[in-house]
Amino acid sequence: MAVTNLIILGGGLAGGLCALALKHRRPDLSVTLVDRGETLGGNHVWSFFDSDIAPEDRHLVNPFVVQRWVCNAVRFPAMKRTFDAAYNSMTSERFDRELKARLDPDQIVTGNVIHATPTTVRMEGGVQLEAAAVLDARGLTEPPKGLKCGWQKFVGQMLEVEGGHGLTVPIIMDAAVDQSDGYRFVYCLPFDEKRIFVEDTYYEKNFALVERKLARRIADYATQQGWEHHRVTHDEKGVLPVVMSGDFDTFWPPRDTLARAGTRGGFFHPLTSYSVPEAVRLAAWLAETMPIPGEKLGKLTRARAARIWKRTAFDRGLARMLFDAADPPDRYKIMEHFYRLPAGLIERFYAGKSTLIDRARILIGKPPASIPRAIRALRGIA
Repeated sequence: MAVTNLIILGGGLAGGLCALALKHRRPDLSVTLVDRGETLGGNHVWSFFDSDIAPEDRHLVNPFVVQRWVCNAVRFPAMKRTFDAAYNSMTSERFDRELKARLDPDQIVTGNVIHATPTTVRMEGGVQLEAAAVLDARGLTEPPKGLKCGWQKFVGQMLEVEGGHGLTVPIIMDAAVDQSDGYRFVYCLPFDEKRIFVEDTYYEKNFALVERKLARRIADYATQQGWEHHRVTHDEKGVLPVVMSGDFDTFWPPRDTLARAGTRGGFFHPLTSYSVPEAVRLAAWLAETMPIPGEKLGKLTRARAARIWKRTAFDRGLARMLFDAADPPDRYKIMEHFYRLPAGLIERFYAGKSTLIDRARILIGKPPASIPRAIRALRGIA
């Protein structure tokens, strides 16, 4: 009987990219992708900068890119800026269609996972799957253990604007909006002359998402932009962790040898919650590494996550600053200061590749917050 080399749990971005990378580089391996829904990728718009992804790995995301813009813009109360950095967006609809077109139909299994080990998966209904290795990419369904988090909460809507919206450049952060509840911005992606994706995002310390409040804000924003005559053709919502501190061994105990990918393994930026760059890197690495036994894969993926945890300590300090160094209405000033910095520094920050010089430049100058509070935040003192 043929042995399944790898079972991937979760057909979202991380799991799907891993399956695609293995199909491309190691078509001789037997890989099964398990997801609870009929549609892979869930309900999302994912975005990334060209500089987030190594040229040799770009083929992994190209099939899913719906739109690419040659520049992007930000807006704050005291400044506006356009960056000559290409920006890309993928949709879950494209992801589902193109991933299914590239995988064999018998590679995809639909159902709920009840329990998983490094080599077995028990499905709802009693079916048990076995493989040389299992990779858990099911995402975070609750606040992660061992981590102190704030939360990036959002509602997004695709608007079809009567007469067109007039926007040609994506606004990745429009913070020239009401800031009374804490750091908030609106995200605008013009997919064509009439369709524009508008997302209202804000950072808070509590986990609860008030969906109706954000939907109302989107409607108000659309009216302010002159887009009052529109219809909503798609919507999504989410709550993403913004990691301020924590204990990695509690988040992923050394004795837990079930391999992880995606946000479930901590493969995301602690401040921006961006997950595309790390998802691509892990998928490319996995395709070069497989086949290996399940427990070894667990140890290797945990070691990668631990290195990311160590590398992003500074970014967690910035997350603490965002929440603790300024009162809610003034938190936007921290990001406004950041977006005045050199474009290359900003690109490296999003890609998770900040240098020591970058970090020094972020902190140099008059801080846009209370100096004592900023120092306490960077030191990890709440």
